[in-house]
Amino acid sequence: MKIHDTLFGLFFLALGSLVLFAVKDFPNIPGQPVGPALFPSMIATGLCVAGVMLVLKGLRNKTPTAWFAWEDWVQSPRHIISLCVLLGSVLFYIAFANTIGFLPTSFIILVALFKALRVNWRRTLMVAVIATLVVHFAFYKLLRVPLPWGVLTPWAW
Repeated sequence: MKIHDTLFGLFFLALGSLVLFAVKDFPNIPGQPVGPALFPSMIATGLCVAGVMLVLKGLRNKTPTAWFAWEDWVQSPRHIISLCVLLGSVLFYIAFANTIGFLPTSFIILVALFKALRVNWRRTLMVAVIATLVVHFAFYKLLRVPLPWGVLTPWAW
């Protein structure tokens, strides 16, 4: 779907303004020149600037364009199925990650996504296993994010 630049600009401007409003009450850290509101304020200011630029670009556009326009892929059943697999994989992770565990859940999701993209089985299984283990190592061991073990709890390392 194509959305007119003016609408996206208004959305970014509203989002940036909302963040700026939300972080204005963040407390300052005594003795520190910067506080917890600095980084979100910088991002929000960037969103506001980009939003204003998009609004101006959309308003200056001389050729009339539709506010919303569907892309050609919306007519393709293969692309619709791929989109449904993607959205379903997010719901599957939310529903089953705690009971099944991160490793099996992410493996199943990656296999489903690669098969929706018509990747051959050998490559699908190889990349799904390697990517699952690399992501688990990065988040669980390096970043210390508590990922759920689920059915693999007896073998947790």
